[in-house]
Amino acid sequence: MDQNTPVVWTPNRTEVAPAWHVPTLGVALWRGLQCKCPSCGEGKVFNGYLRVVDECDHCGAPLGSARADDAPPYFTIFLVGHIVIPLMFMVERAYQPALWVHAAIWLPLTIGLSLGLLRPIKGATVGLMLKLGMMKPADEMPLARPDA
Repeated sequence: MDQNTPVVWTPNRTEVAPAWHVPTLGVALWRGLQCKCPSCGEGKVFNGYLRVVDECDHCGAPLGSARADDAPPYFTIFLVGHIVIPLMFMVERAYQPALWVHAAIWLPLTIGLSLGLLRPIKGATVGLMLKLGMMKPADEMPLARPDA
């Protein structure tokens, strides 16, 4: 090879199929909303309230390598805000209740909706990440703290 000949890099564009089943987008989201494994629909996504299992106990999909981070709280806030704020304005316009009545109605409703929707939304986010191939390899994951 001559020293003046440019070296051209050609990327490897072969797709590597994952070892687990990857369903369609709708199926992955629906299974995640039900807090089931987005891949098989049999296993569970969570080990606790929001902690994602390392891998599905039924199909072995690496659900723990989905780093959902801030997306589920953002989606939850967005959805709860679009439910509560219009209702709050409608009640204010129709009845004009006292401020303490607003607080007695909307604070518990907001907290309840947020806590109730956060888990299914996180499951759906894990399903979306599984479908889009956004699973982080184990060697790129940060080491877990011993107290975690």
